[in-house]
Amino acid sequence: MIASLRGTILEKYGDSAVIECGGVGFAVQLSRIGADSLPAVGETVFLYVHMNVRDDGMDLYGFPTKEERECFRMITAVSGIGPKGGLAILSELTPDELAASVIMGDKANITRAKGVGPKAAERLVLELKDKFKGMTPLQVNTAASVPSQGTASKSLEIMEALMALGFTQPEAKHAIAGLDLESLSVEQAITQALKGFSL
Repeated sequence: MIASLRGTILEKYGDSAVIECGGVGFAVQLSRIGADSLPAVGETVFLYVHMNVRDDGMDLYGFPTKEERECFRMITAVSGIGPKGGLAILSELTPDELAASVIMGDKANITRAKGVGPKAAERLVLELKDKFKGMTPLQVNTAASVPSQGTASKSLEIMEALMALGFTQPEAKHAIAGLDLESLSVEQAITQALKGFSL
């Protein structure tokens, strides 16, 4: 099984690329976000890989981080969502944004992905909610890889902190619903949420 590739980018075609490793060119499909992160043709790249073997061939899916590959595997394990759906979702949402959407039950955010309808989004939320709750390292690693933390990631961090303090998920979700997450830091938002509980 091919788990990773390190080689020279020979060609780039939108959301796919050909990576030459040891004289062999491997065609790799990527999410839009993953493809945008690739260096220029002729430069060296390292990708984590998921290999999908079919009766009529083999497909390789490449990811810049282990977290994105793990998310892809979790998404495609959901009934009715195949590799194309997995890449479509990861083309719209980073792993931490997807985790936040799943935990908060934000199906509308997931249906932004091309070809992913409300029923598929609902199945994804139902089947992955418990798995994402235990993936704190994923949130930390992904959040650290981007320069500024989006409101979805911030919401997830605040909810996890409140739930760690003993509040239920619905209580935590309700507490942060009226907060201005654009202007507040995580610490400030948690403080305001706790004040709301004490009223």
